[in-house]
Amino acid sequence: MRVSGESEQALKRRAGSIFKAIRKRYPDADCELDFDTPFQLLVATVLSAQCTDKQVNLVTPPLFKKYPTPKKLASAKILDIETMIRPTGFYHNKARNIQALSQKLLTDFNGQVPGNLDELITLPGVGRKTANVVLGHAFGIPGITVDTHFGRLSRRFGWSASEDPEKVERDVMKLIPEHEWTNLSQLLIWHGRRICHARKPACGACPLVALCPSYGIGETDKVAAMKLVKPDSALR
Repeated sequence: MRVSGESEQALKRRAGSIFKAIRKRYPDADCELDFDTPFQLLVATVLSAQCTDKQVNLVTPPLFKKYPTPKKLASAKILDIETMIRPTGFYHNKARNIQALSQKLLTDFNGQVPGNLDELITLPGVGRKTANVVLGHAFGIPGITVDTHFGRLSRRFGWSASEDPEKVERDVMKLIPEHEWTNLSQLLIWHGRRICHARKPACGACPLVALCPSYGIGETDKVAAMKLVKPDSALR
């Protein structure tokens, strides 16, 4: 929710303060998907839809060992791919997408993952969210990743009132410097997974008590709130 009477300038200052506070809370925040190459990150991010990163990280090592390149995955038997990625859920669609994107990488991009958003979103199963993850973490190109956590927190912080990911992305771009977009995305995702939960946020354990206009929608008692905080070990 937007703070009543808050000017654009005041909103931008508060957004900067939130960013600093959350960065202090999670100094080691980084992509929680394991990968060695842009291709691996691309596939892992597609598999992470409606699935935890922790589960994806259990599935991808044997998948990448057997199919380490777009060429290998493009020619794999679809049933074999489905079997290997089944624990990630929606495995029929995901298997088709990661094979189809591998084939398109071969035919359109010489087997290389493109390093720009316009080309990335032409790949099967790849939207702006996935593209920005790959750009930010594999290529060092700043981007805002509006997943469910980022969208929820942006609305709770009063940064955006929209449910549309692209509108949220545009709103937040105005508040935080471009070179921090990837870092901001990861920080909000970490905070959403650990403290600012969808159903019952741990408000009493949050470092943003004085900055968040939504403080109080969750558990405010500090002891009770601490019990709601998810430790890193449960997520990684």
